[in-house]
Amino acid sequence: MTKPLGAAMTKEPRTSEAGRDLHRLWGGEAETQCLLAAFAGVVRMRPDAVAVKDEEGELTYAGLATWAARIAEVLGRNGVRPGDRVAVTGPRGAAIVAAMLAALSVRVTYVPLDAEYPVRRLRHMAADSEACLLLFSGSEPAFDPEAPAVRIPPAPDLADPAAAEALTRLPCRPDLPVYLIYTSGSTGLPKGVALPHRCVDNMAAWQWRHSVRPDLRTAQFAPLNFDVWFQEVLGTLCGGGTLVVMPEALRRDPIALLDWLADHRIERLFLPYVALHMLAVAAEAADTLEQLVLAEVNTAGEQLVCTPAVREFFRRLPDCRLNNHYGQSESAMVTVHTLTGSSDDWPTLPPIGRPLPGCEVLVVPARPDESSVGELLVAGAPVSAGYLNQPALTAERYVTLDEPTPHGHLRMFRTGDLVRVDDGTLYLLSRIDHEVKIRGVRVNPLEVDACLLEQPGVVEAVTVAVDLAQGSRQLRAAVTSDVGADEFDGDRVLKALTELLPEQFVPVSITVVPELPRTPSGKADRDAIAALLAPSP
Repeated sequence: MTKPLGAAMTKEPRTSEAGRDLHRLWGGEAETQCLLAAFAGVVRMRPDAVAVKDEEGELTYAGLATWAARIAEVLGRNGVRPGDRVAVTGPRGAAIVAAMLAALSVRVTYVPLDAEYPVRRLRHMAADSEACLLLFSGSEPAFDPEAPAVRIPPAPDLADPAAAEALTRLPCRPDLPVYLIYTSGSTGLPKGVALPHRCVDNMAAWQWRHSVRPDLRTAQFAPLNFDVWFQEVLGTLCGGGTLVVMPEALRRDPIALLDWLADHRIERLFLPYVALHMLAVAAEAADTLEQLVLAEVNTAGEQLVCTPAVREFFRRLPDCRLNNHYGQSESAMVTVHTLTGSSDDWPTLPPIGRPLPGCEVLVVPARPDESSVGELLVAGAPVSAGYLNQPALTAERYVTLDEPTPHGHLRMFRTGDLVRVDDGTLYLLSRIDHEVKIRGVRVNPLEVDACLLEQPGVVEAVTVAVDLAQGSRQLRAAVTSDVGADEFDGDRVLKALTELLPEQFVPVSITVVPELPRTPSGKADRDAIAALLAPSP
């Protein structure tokens, strides 16, 4: 039996609109359908079109649907029932995509477990989600799950176009969870958040409608536990495109990635800003970009910076457009801004834009005399159900208004982002809390602090983000120790962190200090620590 998501919404904290000059933006009515129905429709219309291509080969839409139906049978034989949760792990590829579709077809919640994550993190995610089964591809899982582990069966030799009907046999409700994903928490362990069909269906439908064409040939770049993975996969498969899975090694090799994009005729690309900047820098060494057929690049996860290299990249690709996406694990896709015209005229820090259809946002002023700047709250289609097994945190971040918004919403998610509104367009300013984005991944430094404090010799620990240049950021940590600076083995501690945290969470350095700088109230002064750890000019 699975536990319910957080407790019912509390009335505190309240966000009253009385006497306040609140900015509200509405994305208009959404036109959507169940993502499984949309995918099944493509299978019926284009059964022989290539749906997924990975290092193992190509799979047609009919072949992918047939494989998903076979995996669904395996789930049934193992006692999986609607409402359960099923964890899936393995290398990115067609097998993971088929397993995800299979889970959704029998109305269970898909729980991705990135095989690149540390074992302790994977073990926690599998246990906390109470997954009743672990499906895996590739090597045996590196951890011992509490649930039975079953290998994903191989793809069938023959495709059955009628398999599409099995995907939509059970009813699809807007509140039914599609996936449970884990995001950074402050306790040393990640927290789970479930996204229902209402959110994911809307995102998938919007993505293929908003793109330059619905059937674009799209690179699958994002890791399994990054919510953009669902945007890449579902935004492509629900629109009739081809998903091309990028080899893992290319994530850190922008020169080879540039060649791969050309060789595989990639038309649409999703990637964090830092990866876009590095790709643009690699492209500067190329005599020509005529071999690229990119029609659309989408960036998300952190502030987009239009550096000279980025401007030059799009100057040389005049038919390719750049979209700046904004959202969180808790609220999927919220806003978008498309940069148009000459890249020479693009702002250095582009806005995050306007809400998607079905999305309503509210800006709560931080100061009475500056109504255009405040925290961004999100309502409507993008908002998730809450945090798994954490009712207090759910009540804190998912608030209830005293009266409905103009479009009838009472429940809103507090993003923790400070934004500015200018002529109906949103600009991202900063975080209200300590969370930061490192290479597109949301990191709570308090989680890193908690893991540091587990290490022998560490008495106090504070992790901060240090900006090296505009758009370039890394984590660094300061600690006090009971063994002295000369005896403290920083390399050992960093190695231990790699076994506890994803790579984006691991600081590049640990500095031992006699004592931490403190505020007048006695708290660690994170700004002073960041200044202390910043590189010399």
